[in-house]
Amino acid sequence: MADTREPLLKKVYYENCPGCKQEKLLEDRPGIPFREFLYIWIVVLCTALPISSLFPFLYFMVRDFHIAKRDEDIGFYAGYIGSSFMFGRALTSVFWGVVADKYGRKPVIMLGTASVVILNTLFGLSTNFWMAIATRFLLGSANGLLGPIKAYAIEVCRKEHQAIGLSVVSTSWGIGLIIGPALGGFLAQPAEKYPKIFSQNSLFGKFPYFLPCFCISFFAVCVTISCIWLPETLHKHNGLKKEEHDSSKDVEASSNCSEKEYVQESEEKEAPSNESLLKNWPLMSSIIVYCIFSLHDMAYTEIFSLWAVSNRKYGGLSFTTEDVGQVLAVSGFGLLVFQLSLYSKVERILGPVNVSRVAAVLSIPLLQSFPFIALLSGLTLHLVLNCASVLKNVLSVSVITGLFLLQNNAVEQHQRGAANGISMTAMSLFKAAGPAGGGALFAWAQKRQEASFLPGDQMVFFVLNLVELFGVVCTFKPFLALPKK
Repeated sequence: MADTREPLLKKVYYENCPGCKQEKLLEDRPGIPFREFLYIWIVVLCTALPISSLFPFLYFMVRDFHIAKRDEDIGFYAGYIGSSFMFGRALTSVFWGVVADKYGRKPVIMLGTASVVILNTLFGLSTNFWMAIATRFLLGSANGLLGPIKAYAIEVCRKEHQAIGLSVVSTSWGIGLIIGPALGGFLAQPAEKYPKIFSQNSLFGKFPYFLPCFCISFFAVCVTISCIWLPETLHKHNGLKKEEHDSSKDVEASSNCSEKEYVQESEEKEAPSNESLLKNWPLMSSIIVYCIFSLHDMAYTEIFSLWAVSNRKYGGLSFTTEDVGQVLAVSGFGLLVFQLSLYSKVERILGPVNVSRVAAVLSIPLLQSFPFIALLSGLTLHLVLNCASVLKNVLSVSVITGLFLLQNNAVEQHQRGAANGISMTAMSLFKAAGPAGGGALFAWAQKRQEASFLPGDQMVFFVLNLVELFGVVCTFKPFLALPKK
């Protein structure tokens, strides 16, 4: 016999609760929340830009610090500067996640964007190796918004649009990791590149790596101000009065289900689970796989720029920072087109796990072809390199987006900030190892140009592929567990 009570059930809301207000809004607005997704886009872009904007000029920055005794050692020191941001973020991500679960997503997001304004500016004014490391470390420590913004992305939309919401996060993140280096490549050393605009005696002449940092910090100011209008999604019910909302039609006094009975039933049904996140294997297994691919992506991001600007006699491309910026700008545009037009459709057909798995497998032969791209020259080199870079970044972001979906669907809302905080901590530790390990690997590989087995940069990309392959293996059962639906 059908349950005649179902159409008459009322959903209980609380007055002045931001989470309840957001749920009401979603009930009345079934379409894609473009305004909220735009907020997510610019916030994630703001926090992603400074992470990798330094890579095109980091080689020259370390050289100007005069800390490396030989050119072959520059990559070693560059790796430590690149890692300091992630190490700082690893120490504080869980803290920021817990704060977001207790006080709301919005305060953590605004603090994160404000930290970019101050600390990224100071990094551009660095005069020595240790100042550069310290400012990057503090920037990572204060920038804890990526975890809460992933939780936020699925809380501002209906379930059928969650793949798009997390795709917005990963796309903006991926584009930030591409446009950031592009800005660094175009705007670093402006007095040398654009002498008619910037003189050697100007502020940007005395601090040749300040201009890209200044532009990113100015953007962060605009984002921080715009976050004032960011809607909160966290439920805050303590001390608030219940408000009834009829989800179907007006309920008559003679209803089979009284209001009192339903409220009690509803509260029992919606009682949050307090299961330890560390015992949630669907969550933890997806985090571990995410960490493996993040290690690979961060190492690749640094190695690509170092490889592109290094001398051809070491197997590089002898590119200028401007050349690197052009390649990364094209990659960013290609990534934007794919994620906004195709990813959600592919995800619906294959599912998040298969998307991640297929993208990772395709990345392996593509990445191993990079050392042979260095044998090309002229227009052919630029065309092939741009195509390879676009495809590599599309595949990498597809992997990460699928894992984002698994992580956020493995927990309930009241644990989502903490869960993403754990994810960010673990990922940041792996990403901290990425630049340091990648820089050391790159410096070692450049000293073995005459080796009989995988000489020079062939060894670098081979090691990157071993990490990618290990990540692919971990996407299969019994290691990776899917969240319960």
